[in-house]
Amino acid sequence: MIGVVGGVGPYAGLDLVAKIFDQTEASTDQDHLPLALLSVPAGIPDRTEFLLGYAKDSPAPALARVILDLEAIGATVVGIPCNSAHAPPIFDVIREELAQAGSRVKLVHMIEEAAEFVRAMHPDLRTVGVLSTTGTRQTGVYAATLGRRGIDALMPDRAVQEAVHGAIYDPEYGIKAQSNPVTPAARESLLNALDHLRERGAEAIILGCTEIPLAITEKLIGDAMIVDPTLILARAMIRELDPEKLKPL
Repeated sequence: MIGVVGGVGPYAGLDLVAKIFDQTEASTDQDHLPLALLSVPAGIPDRTEFLLGYAKDSPAPALARVILDLEAIGATVVGIPCNSAHAPPIFDVIREELAQAGSRVKLVHMIEEAAEFVRAMHPDLRTVGVLSTTGTRQTGVYAATLGRRGIDALMPDRAVQEAVHGAIYDPEYGIKAQSNPVTPAARESLLNALDHLRERGAEAIILGCTEIPLAITEKLIGDAMIVDPTLILARAMIRELDPEKLKPL
């Protein structure tokens, strides 16, 4: 069974589930893979607040508990549709908690999968832009993961980064506040940030926050390929559970 850790944010979990369905070879209900989504947002501290030092409570123990609950009902492959949760201060602790509990789930690392996808599918790329929360950016997880594959990570300048973060977190127009539909203001901020990275030389742009693909659904903007880590995570989870069910690209 595939397990999806929901609530980080809630609509990002739904987006991942939809993409798992979309990427599965199936012509009947029964052809689809078994899947469980567990969304308990109130119990999981905000990942960005923790990474920026604004909150002391780590979300790692709560995320590990959700994974263990998914494992208890049969999940063998689990994914977390939250880029910030994959930063080492959180993800490494999740792994430790799972190991101490004797968990045997395969926990798929979304950012490693995204970087490997870029390298495998587009080996000539040298500069990739990354849009993310400020917390994910400050941990350097994308820069490090892409760098190990010989790819330079290009981040927005400070003013544009603040606009990206606002498009996600602003209580009036941000995607976390209004996910369905996303507000025009949030989408405009993100499109402006994409243009900013393209103008600075980004050959592709990673949507490095799972809220962003709710607003940016294009596969190509200008001459820059748009990379959706949620889609890549969906495909990786199918591959890990039953590779024969994975649709070809």
